[in-house]
Amino acid sequence: MTRQHDRPDTSAQAYDPRPALVSWYLIVSGDASSRVVPLGDDAELVIGRDAEVELPIDHDSVSRRHARIRRRGDQITVEDLGSRNGTLVNGQPITAVRRVTAGDTIRVGPAQAIVASSSPARHTRQVATIDELEDRLAAEVDRAVRYHRPLGLVMLRLEGPVELMTEHVEALIKHLRRMDLLAEYGADELAIVLPESDRDATAVVARRASTVPVGLTAISGCATFPEDGAHVGELIGKVRERLRGVTAGPARQPVITDPLMKQVMALARQVAASMIPVLIVGEAGVGKQVVAETIHRIGPRRDGPFVRHSCAATSDATLEADLFGLGERVGWLESAITGTLFLDEINELPLALQDKLHRSLEHYDVRLICASHHDLPAEVARGRFRDALYQRISGFSIPVPPLRDRRSEIEPLAIQFAAELSARGSVGPEALEVLRAYAWPGNVRELKNAIERGLLMSGGAQIDPQHLPDRLLERFGGDAGDRPQIDVRARVAEVERQAVVDALEATNHNQTRAAKKLGISRFALIRLLDKHDLRGR
Repeated sequence: MTRQHDRPDTSAQAYDPRPALVSWYLIVSGDASSRVVPLGDDAELVIGRDAEVELPIDHDSVSRRHARIRRRGDQITVEDLGSRNGTLVNGQPITAVRRVTAGDTIRVGPAQAIVASSSPARHTRQVATIDELEDRLAAEVDRAVRYHRPLGLVMLRLEGPVELMTEHVEALIKHLRRMDLLAEYGADELAIVLPESDRDATAVVARRASTVPVGLTAISGCATFPEDGAHVGELIGKVRERLRGVTAGPARQPVITDPLMKQVMALARQVAASMIPVLIVGEAGVGKQVVAETIHRIGPRRDGPFVRHSCAATSDATLEADLFGLGERVGWLESAITGTLFLDEINELPLALQDKLHRSLEHYDVRLICASHHDLPAEVARGRFRDALYQRISGFSIPVPPLRDRRSEIEPLAIQFAAELSARGSVGPEALEVLRAYAWPGNVRELKNAIERGLLMSGGAQIDPQHLPDRLLERFGGDAGDRPQIDVRARVAEVERQAVVDALEATNHNQTRAAKKLGISRFALIRLLDKHDLRGR
């Protein structure tokens, strides 16, 4: 089936004359730099070596007038102008005018341009909700992984008068780019998603966000792809750790109560005493690293280093040097000598490096444990993974079940996370019912993030349903026996609405004071007024 954005339809009949609903731009990168180029309505940009074109690229492989990008309304097209070396869209040469859409990549010589879009700014909601944050962050992580682009995440905790917080947030918004997203994460916490931002650029935003006027205090934490993780949960977990000022300590005793997980750990103990390579398979966030750490901790190499890296969290350009070393730089293999090397997302290793790793393993005194959430035999059949390496790393396979298949562990895990994250932290019985009913597509990692956000909303005390993310309340499914016995959504809505009404009445309808009384920001209060139709009361 032909994809919609592959259709070369650029006729006048295909043009939609209605006003564009989104803003379009190009993320142009080459060498070690990148920039954002707006695509205004009726824009026409020529890429080429000629200094007079709109997007000049000084490289011998680029023709003087190489390609043209046009925008009419919400339709973007690219056309090769008879160049010597051609123009690629998503890795394929084009021979006619090609329509492109958000996420498509246009390559001309050494440069590439990623087509991107953003919704217009809404004056009534300059600060996004937690659900909007999670949706956008998931989309940006997916784009960063697919196109090997940097991504930054900043979180900011503010303390002080609500009026000063509001002024600081409004000032911060003015310094952000159109593609960035500022969202609430808790009553006094904000998150900033920064596409196309490396570690240095993310740190600059974090410093600016935490530079506050007299009367406010602020602390910030940041994380970046690919350095800190390749999944939403990993990035949020890392930035939360930095916001709390904690460092990684010894691995906690894992929660093992479900029969399926007891079988997993029995397999881990069985293989730990040997040197056979182990392949751990399972969905993202199920706890594959916990299994790998257990094998290392109870095996004969327990006194050696445990070196963990994700092949998906490293760019192709640096992955070879990271794995094998370069000059005085020590690679992962060498740093794991006498210990264990855990390679997560092994399926993301490029084919050439798969061959090199297979040839090199016998030269290193390292126990290798690999993990993947992909079906590696199927990847081998498709030619995306080397059979020789697969045979080498899969001497002993351990499948880890998703959290939805070991629901008996949801409650003890939630209780453990709450206790770890807050001295007064606990999870109420009604919240536990909500947690047990949710499907947890992000598995244990998603559960931990939900508990941490619940503690933020509860002030570090007991987590009740109203403190949990909305998606947990909205996505109940399955048989009646899987649902809570209480109407959680209705109760949360009733409690929430009444709390807003009481706060407004107690403060003579002063929104700033009402927000402070509720322990939320003024932006969150405005959303609640709209949600419960309380405007003008």
